[in-house]
Amino acid sequence: MSEVIHFQRDTMPFEPFGEQGNGSASIARLVGPQLSKTMGAGVARFDNVSIEWTVLYDELLFTLDGALTLRVGEHAYETRPGDVLWIPAGTSLRYEGRGATVFYALAPVDWRERNNLA
Repeated sequence: MSEVIHFQRDTMPFEPFGEQGNGSASIARLVGPQLSKTMGAGVARFDNVSIEWTVLYDELLFTLDGALTLRVGEHAYETRPGDVLWIPAGTSLRYEGRGATVFYALAPVDWRERNNLA
């Protein structure tokens, strides 16, 4: 049996990602293949950025703080704290945030290997 891991907010290992422009985006990848064979999870921050991506996994986003906009084609999903988005694999999108902090969960955890990106 694995032991429980406590990820404390003040010590999460955030690192920059995506096109920063005049804003900022950072991510703390907390659960990955080193801990789980099935799921990944972490926390991401978006502030005054617009990051284009096609998700290669199923993803859940839970907005903790600020405002996150997820643009998919012509549709914009505006989230506030407490809102949850389900994003199926293969979705082309744009993450946009204004002081947004989100928790994410994704599966499969080995999406990089499955897509030859490891």
